[in-house]
Amino acid sequence: MPKGLYGITAENFSNGKDNISVVKEMLDAGIKILQYRDKYKTKIEKFKQCETIRKLTSDYKCFFIVNDDIDIALSLKSDGVHIGQEDLPITKTREIVGETITIGVSTHSLKQALIAVQNGADYVGVGPIYKTFTKDNAVNPIGLNYLAIYINNIQIPKVAIGGIKLENLSEVCKYKPENICMVTEITSSDNICLTIKRAQEVINDYC
Repeated sequence: MPKGLYGITAENFSNGKDNISVVKEMLDAGIKILQYRDKYKTKIEKFKQCETIRKLTSDYKCFFIVNDDIDIALSLKSDGVHIGQEDLPITKTREIVGETITIGVSTHSLKQALIAVQNGADYVGVGPIYKTFTKDNAVNPIGLNYLAIYINNIQIPKVAIGGIKLENLSEVCKYKPENICMVTEITSSDNICLTIKRAQEVINDYC
């Protein structure tokens, strides 16, 4: 998986635009990692959007990850699948997807991250770093101190996520996680291309 800025869809926070429209703008801006996440659509609605987005990400050579829906990820030959603490266990997920698909796992504590590493995750999400409103059941922020602990104790790539904005991006970058995820800062931006460009400039300054 490429290092750097990691984008996630969030149709409910996209100023009335659908996921596909936002993804096109993100890809045009040069984003190289994209996760499809939608907690509110039916399976067929998600599949149809992912089908279109998979073609777009292939054309743009963007690393495409599907959140939760392992069947959709497999059917569209996605590059990765991302699972949470209440989803199918990592070991079972690996049995289903095989060795070629990247598995990412959301973690909210060092213990969860260590278990994820032990069970074969390819990367771990670290967060939420700051308070986030993109999930109905979001846990409390873990903060930058925990990010530092992850950096020092977890050897696989870390994706910092949760409430990260342009205004606090440099604070996160100082810890040098392999990837930094920005959700609503991108999807709700009036100028997605400019927002991504500015974010990448900040990230590049620390990498």
